[in-house]
Amino acid sequence: MDTGVDRARILIEALPYIRKFNSQTIVIKYGGHAMVDSKLKEGFALDIVLMKYVGLNPVVIHGGGPQIGKILGEMSIESNFVSGHRVTDEKTMDVVEMVLAGKVNKEIVATINQHGGQAVGLSGKDGRLIIARKLQFMPNFEKTGDKSDNPPKIIDIGLVGEVVSINNRIIKSLIDNQFIPVIAPVGVGKDNETYNINADLVAGHIALSLKARKLILLTDVEGVLDGSSNLVSSLTANDAERMITHGVIKEGMIPKLQCCLEALKGGVEKVHIINGRKEHALLLEIFTDEGVGTEIVLN
Repeated sequence: MDTGVDRARILIEALPYIRKFNSQTIVIKYGGHAMVDSKLKEGFALDIVLMKYVGLNPVVIHGGGPQIGKILGEMSIESNFVSGHRVTDEKTMDVVEMVLAGKVNKEIVATINQHGGQAVGLSGKDGRLIIARKLQFMPNFEKTGDKSDNPPKIIDIGLVGEVVSINNRIIKSLIDNQFIPVIAPVGVGKDNETYNINADLVAGHIALSLKARKLILLTDVEGVLDGSSNLVSSLTANDAERMITHGVIKEGMIPKLQCCLEALKGGVEKVHIINGRKEHALLLEIFTDEGVGTEIVLN
């Protein structure tokens, strides 16, 4: 009897959040261990389907780093990273596109559909959804925010792109017809070049383009950690910028926080960085009072 009451209380706790986010767009970046653990993959798909059935509009942008790394290793192609960005030559780009837009994207779509959703897979090249250009990468500036007169050093990391614009008509059309868009972060340049783009950055731009209510990034850590490796449950944009400048936040977390800051400054209400290794982390973050991970707000 107590178990039944506890379950009812959970549903009642979720009710105000279901009401609050009804018909709202929630952009989710799906990546990390949650994409390779079979139980977590099933749980993620169920979370997305439930969100859709209770009236939310989830849009999924996925990574695929471990899967890409595995195939590159099997092909004896070395993987190198600079501040969380994969150095991408033409051979690597071929593998990235094959794995992201082919294998990974379609697996996510199939799993969501298997559990009762109506997902549609897209690459950023479809309908020229993601227009990109070559990233002019300046790691020293990225880490320190140095605004001195010293010119930043530019490093060529290959076919790594940055988002120029999002053609959101195809996404809106899918949402309007009750489909769940699942998007691979591969962009197209003005001369039809293909670019590998950080999935966190793509998620941020798509959230801005759609005026999403929330942007949620699934990671392999609890959230944003302080200098003593303790979870920071809530912080402002200014707090995040200070943590980057002072070197508290490093490597792969830097582009995550940068996309969070851009999204917040562009009008997204809240951004969340959560641990995708926790079962049903999405539901816990959206529909419970406590939430999980780190919540970031503008002020």
